[in-house]
Amino acid sequence: MNALPEKIVIYPDPRLRKKCAPIKPDEFDDSLAALAERMLELMKANRGVGLAGPQVGVCRRIFVCNPTGEPGDDRVYINPVLSDLRGSVEEEEGCLSIPEVHVMVRRAKRCRIKAQDIHGKTIEAEGEDLLARIWQHETDHLDGQMIIDRMNASERIANKRQLAQLEAQYRR
Repeated sequence: MNALPEKIVIYPDPRLRKKCAPIKPDEFDDSLAALAERMLELMKANRGVGLAGPQVGVCRRIFVCNPTGEPGDDRVYINPVLSDLRGSVEEEEGCLSIPEVHVMVRRAKRCRIKAQDIHGKTIEAEGEDLLARIWQHETDHLDGQMIIDRMNASERIANKRQLAQLEAQYRR
């Protein structure tokens, strides 16, 4: 990879809209491990529960998460694929790349994930509730999608000023 990211990328940075490339087998090295560690640091410093590659300016299929905040629950998912999405629940979501914007998002209550860990070993797991929501949110980022794409008309109105401020700050 490249130099370690210094901060979280903020909307409307165009890097947030790119579909990310997979991480290749020969890229599972110390620099990938350092990137994952830095992503976990940035996620925690910003009091988040998940953070995807594009959110740190790295358009690669990697995300980190920790649904509990406990140190032993840090997870890294590389080249994730979600399947077996079941149930449906609507809850409010925020995003570290879109500060102070919250959107009601309908997502599957449960799903499965197949990915690789930091060493390239296959991981398969099933998650539900918050964990499943994080996986879906972060996988959306890897596909160039954000919670603002899921806003209804009243949420667009409610968040219009904040989004305009973020757009103005980006232009400066």
